[in-house]
Amino acid sequence: MYDSTNPEVIVDFTFVHLNAAAKRMLGLATDEPALTLLQLLPQSQANGAFTFHREAFITNEPLSFDLTFQTNGQETYFRASARRVGEGLVVSFVEAADHPRMAMRIALRETQAREQAARAEAEVQRQQLQLLFMQAPACMANLTGPDHVFSFVNPPYSQLFSGRPLVGKPFTKALPEMKGQPFLRWLDEVYRTGKTHFGNEVLAYVDHTNTGRLEERYFNFIYQATRDASDAITGVLIFAYDVSEQVERRRRLEEQEHQTNQLNEELAAANEELHASFEEIRANNEALAHTELALRSLNQELEARVEERTQEVQLAQIETERQRMRLYRFFMQAPAALCSLDGPNLVFELINPNFQSLFPGRRIQGHSLLEALPELKGHRAWNTLRLVYDTGATHQETAILIPVAEYEGGPLEDRYFNYVQQARYDSRGDIDGVLVFAFEVTEQVKAQQQSEESARRLRILTDALPVLIGYLDNEQRYQFANQAYETWFNQRPADLLGRTVKDIVGEEAYRQVQHYIERALAGERLDFEAQMPYRENFTKYIRTSYVPDVQKGQVAGFYTLVNDITEQVEARQQVQRLNEQLLSMNEELQTSNEELSSTNEQLTRTNVDLDNFIYTASHDLKAPITNIEGLLQVLLNELPTNKREGDVGYVLELMQGAVDRFKRTIEHLTDVSKLQKEHAQPATQVSLAKVVQDVRLDLMPLIQETGAQLTLDTRNCPSIAFSEKNLRSVVYNLLSNALKYHHPDRIPEVHLHCRTEGPYLVLEVQDNGLGLDLTRTQHMFQMFQRYHTHVEGSGVGLYMVKKMVENTGGQIQVQSKLGEGSTFSVYFCL
Repeated sequence: MYDSTNPEVIVDFTFVHLNAAAKRMLGLATDEPALTLLQLLPQSQANGAFTFHREAFITNEPLSFDLTFQTNGQETYFRASARRVGEGLVVSFVEAADHPRMAMRIALRETQAREQAARAEAEVQRQQLQLLFMQAPACMANLTGPDHVFSFVNPPYSQLFSGRPLVGKPFTKALPEMKGQPFLRWLDEVYRTGKTHFGNEVLAYVDHTNTGRLEERYFNFIYQATRDASDAITGVLIFAYDVSEQVERRRRLEEQEHQTNQLNEELAAANEELHASFEEIRANNEALAHTELALRSLNQELEARVEERTQEVQLAQIETERQRMRLYRFFMQAPAALCSLDGPNLVFELINPNFQSLFPGRRIQGHSLLEALPELKGHRAWNTLRLVYDTGATHQETAILIPVAEYEGGPLEDRYFNYVQQARYDSRGDIDGVLVFAFEVTEQVKAQQQSEESARRLRILTDALPVLIGYLDNEQRYQFANQAYETWFNQRPADLLGRTVKDIVGEEAYRQVQHYIERALAGERLDFEAQMPYRENFTKYIRTSYVPDVQKGQVAGFYTLVNDITEQVEARQQVQRLNEQLLSMNEELQTSNEELSSTNEQLTRTNVDLDNFIYTASHDLKAPITNIEGLLQVLLNELPTNKREGDVGYVLELMQGAVDRFKRTIEHLTDVSKLQKEHAQPATQVSLAKVVQDVRLDLMPLIQETGAQLTLDTRNCPSIAFSEKNLRSVVYNLLSNALKYHHPDRIPEVHLHCRTEGPYLVLEVQDNGLGLDLTRTQHMFQMFQRYHTHVEGSGVGLYMVKKMVENTGGQIQVQSKLGEGSTFSVYFCL
C-alpha cells in the first residue's frame, strides 16, 4: 500500500496468502485475512519489522531479520526472511523458544533494542533526506542497472517533462527524444567506470510540453555512480539545474554591452568631428569679420574674393548641418535610452525611442523631469541630476533601484537601471543641461538575485543535513564547510575556511586519511570508512566520499561528504561478539524448537477439542435443562399457589429464574461457539438502510415503552458486503442497548447515521443515556461483562458485535462520558 499523496512511499502491506503454520503463529483461521500488516501487528512499526519488510521490497535483495513479540505476557522470538517476487513479498519466519540462560537473553534483547533504535534513527534520517530531496530546487533522479531504469525522480525533474511517468522505465524509453544526444553515452560511461561526469551549460533538446516539439534547454548537471555495500556500481544519481534563462540573459547582456561599446565609439567619433566643425565655423566667422572690415575700404577690389568666401561659409554651414543630422541619427538610433534635459528645470528637450519605450504610457517630451516623472522627487537619481547640473561632474550608477510606473497613474514597479549623467555645455562653455545615457537591467538584476537566492537555499539545504559537507582546494585548505562542522569541532564553519585539514582534525586523524586525500587530488573518486582519533580527544568511525572537482582537465580540489557511523560500527561489533556466543546456543535452540513443535501440535489439537467441547456441551445441556424445566412445571402444577407454605413459593421462583438464566447462557454459548467456528456468515450485498428500518420495526414496542426519540438518517447508508443475519444482529444490539440503558431523568434520544471514512463505511449510533466509564474499556467487549446490572442482559451482545465486525476486517470504537451518553462507531470495509 502506497501513500495517497506520494506514490513513492510504502505505508503498509496487505496479506495475500498465509500457510497453515503462519495462521497458527498469528492466531488466524483464514488464508487471506482482511487486516493489513500494521493492523494485525501494530508493534511492527516500533520493533523494526515493518521497516524490514519495506527494505526487502525496495532493495529487491533477500534479507533476514530477528525480532521478538510480547504475547500473553510471554516473550516470543522469531527469525524472519523476506524476498521480493514481482509486486509481492514472500516472507517466512520460524518461532524459537526462550533460552533458560537469562543473562544471554537480556544481552541479546539489549543489542536488538540498540539495533532497532539505530535503524529507527536511520529511517528517520532517510525520510528526512528523502523529504529534502523531494523539496530540493534542483532536478534529481536515480537510475538503476545498465539500462538506466528510473527508480526515483523528485518533482522538479518530473515537471521538466510535464509530469510524464518516468519511474520504472529505462532512460531511452521514458525520454525517447534523448536518443542521438550525448547524455546516454555519458550515463553508460559513469555506470561502467564509476567516474563522476560534470556538465556545464550543456545544450539539450527536450520535449518539455510532451507534444513532440523539441525545445532548446541548457543544463548544469552531475552524473554520479551509486554503489551497494560491496562497492559495486548499482546505478547513476542525477543532479541537474535548468540554466536556460541565465544563458539567454547573459547572451542578451553581452549583445547589449557590445552595442553600447559600439555606440560609445561612434559617439566619441561624432564628438570629435563636431568639435572640428565648431572650430572650423569659429575660424570662418573670424575670417568673415576681417573680410567685412576689409570690404569697407576695398569693396570693389575684393568683391570677387568676398563672393568666393561667402560660398565657402555656406559650404561649411551645410557640412555642419550634415554633421548635426548624423549625430541626431546616432542619438535616435542608439540601443541605449538617451535623453537631453534642458535648463535648471531639466526639461526633456530630446528623447530617443528607447528612452520613450521605458515609459510607453507617459508624456515626456517637452515636460520637466518632475512633471513627467513626479515619483523621482527626492530619489537619488533626481539628486544626482541636480548635482551634475550644478557642478558639471559626471555621475554614474550601476543597478540602481528606481520605483517608477510605465503608464500615467499606473502602479509603481521596482526597476533597475545602469546610467551615466553628463553635463551639457553651450557655445560659451556654460552648463545648460544634462545628457543621460541609460540601460534598464531589471531582468539581469532579478536573475542575479534569484541566483543568489538559489545559492542561499543550497546553503540552507547543506546546513540542514546531518553529514559533514565541505570543499577543499588543491592545497588541502577548506573553501566551504556546512553547519554540521560546528557540532563536531565546536567552531563556526566560517572560522574553518582557509585552514588545512591537518590543522582542524589533528596530526593523528590526518594520517588516517592523508593517502585518500592525495588520491582524490590526483582525480580519483573515493568511498571509504576510517576510524578517526580527532584532536579534541574524541574518536569517531566515519564513512566518507571524496569527489574530485575537475576543471579544464585539472583537479582544482575535491568535495568531501562525511557520515558518522560510530553507533552502527559499535553495534556491528557487538552483534559480531553476540553471534559468536549465539553459535554455541544454536544446538540447544534446535532441540528446543523440536520440543516446541511437538507442543504446538498438541496445543492445536487441544484448542480444536475445546471448541468441540463448548459446542457439544451447549448442545447436550439443552436436554437436561429442558427436563428440569418440565419437572419444575409439574411441581408447580402439583403445588397450587394456596398450598405453598413458608418459603416454598420464593424458592420455586428462584429455581425458575435459575433455569431461565441457564437456558439463556446455553443459547449464548451456542451462538459464541458458532461464531468461533464459522467466523462469518456468507457475505452478500445487503442494503444497510433496509436492515436499519427492519430493526426499527422490531424495536417499536421498546421505543413506545421508553418514549424514545429515534432519528434514523440512512441517506448515506449504501449496500455493503456482509452477512445479512450478522448485520441485523449488529444494528439490533446497538439500537436496543441505546434504548435499554437510557437515563431515567430525561427522554431517550437516539441518532443513527452513516458516513464514509477512507476505505470504511462508518455506522454511528449516538445516545444521551447513562454513559460508560471508559477507564474500563478493556472489559467492555469481553464475554459476560456488564456495566449496568439494573437492566436485564447477558453481557454477550457487544462481544458478538465486535467479533462479527472484526471477522470481516472492520472495527468498533466507542466514545462516552458517564452520565451524558455514548457514541458507538462501527467501521465496515467497503
